[in-house]
Amino acid sequence: MAGVWILAEYVEQSKELLNVGRELAGQVGVELAAWTWNPDWADECLAHGADEVFLLPPLGLDQGLDAYIPIIAEKAKAILPEIILVSSTLKGKELAARLAGRLDAGMASECQGLRWDGEKNSLLAERLLYGGAGVQTISCLGRPQIATVPPRTYESAPRSEAKSGRLTEISEPPSSQVAILERKAREHQAQDITRARAVVCVGRGMENKPDLEKARELAGLIGGEVGCTRPIAEELHWMPEDTCIGLSGKIIKPDLYIGLGVSGQIQHLIGTRDARVVCAVNTDENAPIFAGADYGIVGDLNEILPMLLEEIRAVKR
Repeated sequence: MAGVWILAEYVEQSKELLNVGRELAGQVGVELAAWTWNPDWADECLAHGADEVFLLPPLGLDQGLDAYIPIIAEKAKAILPEIILVSSTLKGKELAARLAGRLDAGMASECQGLRWDGEKNSLLAERLLYGGAGVQTISCLGRPQIATVPPRTYESAPRSEAKSGRLTEISEPPSSQVAILERKAREHQAQDITRARAVVCVGRGMENKPDLEKARELAGLIGGEVGCTRPIAEELHWMPEDTCIGLSGKIIKPDLYIGLGVSGQIQHLIGTRDARVVCAVNTDENAPIFAGADYGIVGDLNEILPMLLEEIRAVKR
């Protein structure tokens, strides 16, 4: 068996998987290959460390990413890769699970850490257990070993203009027993918060819905997006459910997280635990969020938020 493969929905996620993939490929002593359907992404993958890129053909208008599964599965049966890493997006998790089913292979999901056990020739995957209270280490008994990795778990692989690799174009047409009959854009108040470098999170401490505009202004000033806690989305219906952060919502890994009126219950903090810098504003000095915050302000949002906005506006001017 040979090869470490990576498959991601977006090019930035591919670069992250190439980082850990390169490390694993070096430990196993095999090549690193990336799968993509975008010619521009193929060049990026080669420049960021892939030894080979498999370029898939374009999809038909009535096809989804699942149409690529038969192609990748047949190639895997022929080449026998040791490891397949898939970005843990909504579509990525579906692709990984269905690919594992076709290959009769084990799959570790939502992996926070990956390492190679040289003695057992096995991939060891770490994932959160019991809502983040513990860490589970598992290994797949079969081959290939498939793991899904949440976006932003790893840094992007460095770019090297001197890196040379090969491009292999796949000629087999995509096929699926599912046809897309219609596409409708879903209404969003924000971009995907899991990809945001900065997130302003609104909690139940924000008493009035019109104050959300101040949170959105703050997010705009720092180049971020607005998220919320579960009560804001499900009980008050002030924001869409796809902006909810926490165990049952989105897991985010921004460079900066600002919690406005967020108490910091464990269900929410699980979704923010990998933020690089955490700032919090709350009237309760004993709020759990302050225990893990890098910077905290105890005070009334109606007073603190306007002052914060004014200071940031002044800096930007």
